[in-house]
Amino acid sequence: MGSKNKLKRFKENETFANVVQPTREEVLEGFKLKNKWVSFFKNDNPIVLELGCGKGEYTVGLAQRNPDKNYIGVDIKGARFWRGAKSALEQKLDNVAFLRTQIELIDHLFGENEVDEIWITFPDPQIKYKRTKHRMTNPVFLERYKKILKPKGIVNLKTDSEFMHGYTLGLLQGLGHEILYANHDVYKNEGSPSEVLEIQTFYENQYLDAGKPITYIRFRIN
Repeated sequence: MGSKNKLKRFKENETFANVVQPTREEVLEGFKLKNKWVSFFKNDNPIVLELGCGKGEYTVGLAQRNPDKNYIGVDIKGARFWRGAKSALEQKLDNVAFLRTQIELIDHLFGENEVDEIWITFPDPQIKYKRTKHRMTNPVFLERYKKILKPKGIVNLKTDSEFMHGYTLGLLQGLGHEILYANHDVYKNEGSPSEVLEIQTFYENQYLDAGKPITYIRFRIN
């Protein structure tokens, strides 16, 4: 994507009512919507996050299927989620928002028990050992998610990385978290929820074209 196109998208994001772009200082000094996302959506429906939402395909796809839930795509790359934000506005989906921020600040952006469910879709597996701290299912990130999730809140991990799938399964078992469902090839093995099979991201289609199996885990953090 050219720099001119990026700048155009950044400018357009600023005009979108469904895009929230706080500065790091605003987040750390007391984010105005923390514990108050009800006021943004103007209802008290369950809140579902897509972390590292990319182009926002899952955020929009889930929102289309579940009008009684509010969906927030979270990513630091605004030029990417511009597409999802624009699509949501064009489709008049009032249960969709996009939040431009770093995932590691997530517990500064949402209050205790404010989130019902989290989706992590095709994150960078950060395979090198020295990158462990950046894996989105490492113990530190799980603790951040636990802070904002309701007691029975759900986390979904969908990835093309067998490494990430195996790492997360082993970690969850080792820490005593509750694995509700796991599938190492969702399109070959039966049993995956419909939203796992029916919503496909831009990158997922590339992985499928390359013959890579898509994996999925659904779990609770104890």
